[in-house]
Amino acid sequence: MLDHIRDRATAEPGLVALVDDTTVLNWGDAASSIDRLARALRRIAPGVDGRVAVVGENRVETLLAHVAAIAAGVGTVAMSRQLTAREMADQFLDSGCVAVITGPGGVGAASEAATRAGLTTVITHNVSEAASASVSLLTWDAFLSRGGAELGDLAERPARPPLVYTSGTTGRARGTEVRWLPTPASSAAEFESGIARRSGYPPGAHLVAGPLQHNGPLTSIRHLLSGQPVVIPGRFDAQRVLELIETHSVTSALMVPTHFSRLLALDPRIRNRYDVSSLAHVAHTGSACPADVKRAMIEWFGPVLVESYGGSEIGTVCKIDSTQWLEHPRSVGRVVDPFEVVVVGADGETLGAGETGILGFRTPPGREVVYHGDPEKTARAYILPGVATLGDVGHVDDEGYVFITDRVSDMVVSGGVNLYPAESEQVLSGHPDVAEVAVIGVPDADLGEALLALVVPAAGRFVDIDDLRTYARQELASYKCPKHYDVVDELARNAMGKLDKKALRAPYWDSERTIAG
Repeated sequence: MLDHIRDRATAEPGLVALVDDTTVLNWGDAASSIDRLARALRRIAPGVDGRVAVVGENRVETLLAHVAAIAAGVGTVAMSRQLTAREMADQFLDSGCVAVITGPGGVGAASEAATRAGLTTVITHNVSEAASASVSLLTWDAFLSRGGAELGDLAERPARPPLVYTSGTTGRARGTEVRWLPTPASSAAEFESGIARRSGYPPGAHLVAGPLQHNGPLTSIRHLLSGQPVVIPGRFDAQRVLELIETHSVTSALMVPTHFSRLLALDPRIRNRYDVSSLAHVAHTGSACPADVKRAMIEWFGPVLVESYGGSEIGTVCKIDSTQWLEHPRSVGRVVDPFEVVVVGADGETLGAGETGILGFRTPPGREVVYHGDPEKTARAYILPGVATLGDVGHVDDEGYVFITDRVSDMVVSGGVNLYPAESEQVLSGHPDVAEVAVIGVPDADLGEALLALVVPAAGRFVDIDDLRTYARQELASYKCPKHYDVVDELARNAMGKLDKKALRAPYWDSERTIAG
C-alpha cells in the first residue's frame, strides 16, 4: 500500500508533496502523517461498515484524511462544509458514520450534527477552540498522538471507495460511491493500487480548483496516491490561481466553466503577467461550457482542455479533447469504454443517429448505478434494462459524437454543482406565508444557471422575500438556497395538474433550450 508515496518519501523526502494556503508538506512528512492517521482511523472504525465523514475544506488535512482512510481500508464520506447541522446529521446517519473530521469552516455544524446523530468523536484541524462540550472534540495532533491499531492484511478487507452525496430528487440528498476504476475492486488493497495507477493527470503538480467535497476535485486523491504533488488553494481566486500555476509549475487542473469565466474576466494585463505554459492537461466537467468561453480558454492555455461528461454515480461516460471539440463544437465527445450510448425515444424505442431523445448509457456488470440506501432512486436511474440515464436529452451524430440539447429532469447545474429543486421547494413550502412554490433554473452570467423560486402567497398573506431568504438559509446549505425570488399569482401546470417546469423556465431563456450551454 502507498507504494508511490513511500517511494517519493524515500528518494526525495524534502520535495513538496502538498500545499495549501497555510501549509507546505514534503513527501517525508506526508508519508509519516498518512501512516499515523491510517492507524488512528482504523482504531476508531475497526469494522468494515463504519465510515468517517471528512468535511470538505480545501486544506492539506482533508486530502490526508481521505488518503489515509483508503490506506486503512476505512470508508470516508465527503461532506460539504456549507451544510446545516440538520443536513449533516442526516448524512451522518444515512452513511453510518462513526466519527467526523473537520476544519474551522465546518466545526460548528459538525459538532451540532454529531450530537444529533449520536456521534461521540469530532476531530478538528486548524481550529483554535472547542466548539461544543456535547461531543468529544480532538485536535488533529491529539488524535494522531493517541496511537492506532495494526492495519492488518488489506487484501482481506473489502474495498471502501469514498461516498459522495448528490442533491435529491425528492428533497433528500442521496449518497453514491465514486467510480474511479473501470471495474469494482474486490479489496481495499486492490482499490488503492488501482486508483494509484489511474491518476488521470500527467506527472507534476495538480491544482485543486473546486471544493474538496465533490467527485471532480476529489480525483486529486488519486494523483497524490500516484506519488505526484497537489496544490490546494483555499478558495478560487482567479489571479491567485494563475500565481500558483506559475509558482509550482502546475501541469494539470480540474475546473468548471465558472472558473474559466472568472479567469477570462481578469484584466488582460494581469492575465499576461503569469506563465501558464506548464499546463499540459486542464480537465473540465460539471456543466456545459459556453462555446465562446471554451474557444477563448483554448486560445489562451493552448489545446490542453479535456472535457468529461458523466456523474459520481456512474463515472465518466463521454470525453472530448480540444482538437476534437474544435472540429465538433458543443459536443461532449464520444462514449468511453466500458459504456455504450443509447438514445431512447418517448415510447422506449431506441433511436438512430441524429434523432433526439433521452441519453442513456448501457452499464456493464459491476458498473451499475447505485444510490446508497435508496433502491427506488436506483431503479429510476434506468430507462431500459441495463441502460441508465443522467437525465439529459440529446443525440449522437454519424461519427459517434454525443450532443446534449436539454434536460429531462428538474436538475439545475449551477457553477458545476448539480442541484435538485425539490430540496429548496420542500423547505420553502413550510413557510406560513407560502401557498406553493416552484424552483427553477434561470440564466446566470457567472454560474451558468442559478436557482429562482416562484412563490404563490398563501391566502391573505404577504410574502417578505428577505424573510424567505433567511428561512431558507436556516435549513439549507447556502448553495442550495435560491439566488432569486419572484412572487406570482399561479404556477403553470400540464394537463395532469403537474408543475410544468419547462413552461415555467421558458420566459427566462432566449431560445427553446431552457438550460445553460
